[in-house]
Amino acid sequence: MSSTKMNERLFNINQVAQFDPEKGKKTIFYETDKTAGAVWCLEPGQEIPKHAHSGADDLWICIQGTGTFYPGNHEEVEITVGDLIFSRPGEQHGMKNTGDERFICVGVAGPIPMDYIERFE
Repeated sequence: MSSTKMNERLFNINQVAQFDPEKGKKTIFYETDKTAGAVWCLEPGQEIPKHAHSGADDLWICIQGTGTFYPGNHEEVEITVGDLIFSRPGEQHGMKNTGDERFICVGVAGPIPMDYIERFE
């Protein structure tokens, strides 16, 4: 396989992860006609707003830090490294970095394009 093709398939978290001092940072590192992958980077206190997608699955893989996941119905679930969070179409998902270190999760979602439904539960 040529290095050009491999570079389109192989990603390094240290090169993809980007933090913003003002708000949580989402960096899309790949997108096809079926799915997209993103890295979410949150400083302590930052969050991914509560939301849903009407027709897409969304999988989050926690790889650094600790936080609180908001699945809906005013629930809160503590999350940490190694946790896998799956949200089906229409299911609320959002999170906050409630730890004292940086939080990183990788997300894979599809099918795309996806809508964004803001939630406040």
